[in-house]
Amino acid sequence: MLEIDCRDKACPQPVIMTKDALAQLKEGELTIIVDNPSSSDNVERFVQSQRCSVKVERRGRDFYLHIQKGKVGEEAELTRRKERGEEVVVYINSHLLGIGDEALGSFLMKAFLKTLLELERKPDRLILINSGVQLASEDSKVLEILKALLERGVEIVSCGTCIDFYGLKDKMRVGTISNMYEIIQTMFEADRLIRP
Repeated sequence: MLEIDCRDKACPQPVIMTKDALAQLKEGELTIIVDNPSSSDNVERFVQSQRCSVKVERRGRDFYLHIQKGKVGEEAELTRRKERGEEVVVYINSHLLGIGDEALGSFLMKAFLKTLLELERKPDRLILINSGVQLASEDSKVLEILKALLERGVEIVSCGTCIDFYGLKDKMRVGTISNMYEIIQTMFEADRLIRP
């Protein structure tokens, strides 16, 4: 069994190291060791996105992720993507929409998100990065709109580094915390990327 120690590695290194280890492993078990909940969550989400099973075991301050990789071919992945249909991702890198007056930018962002909610075809994912993560925090003027989008099946992911930078870790109220590797992978695999 392969064991990879990712303790003391900054985001997104644990995910990248996990990806590299999975690429070497045709099938079988792999254990990834991390030392914080964010890395554990990020690695867990990544391996699940790769159609691997994972069991998380906590030992003191460390997390041991026991990953089982099976035989899943490229055909299965193509079938899954065809069944899912075209994937639309909305990338928001600011709490404001446009450049100029802040009050207008705030108003336009609220109008944009509310319009997304009213559309018949919703995006699959909303990526929040930089000051865009403020939209999913407790003081946000668009929090209820984001919650409604989540209830209608829109996945909302926020950059963990950005959340830490703005001191919002305990104030996030909607969606999941992600990492740069997962965000870039989502953008790369999207059929359509919308950046308002």
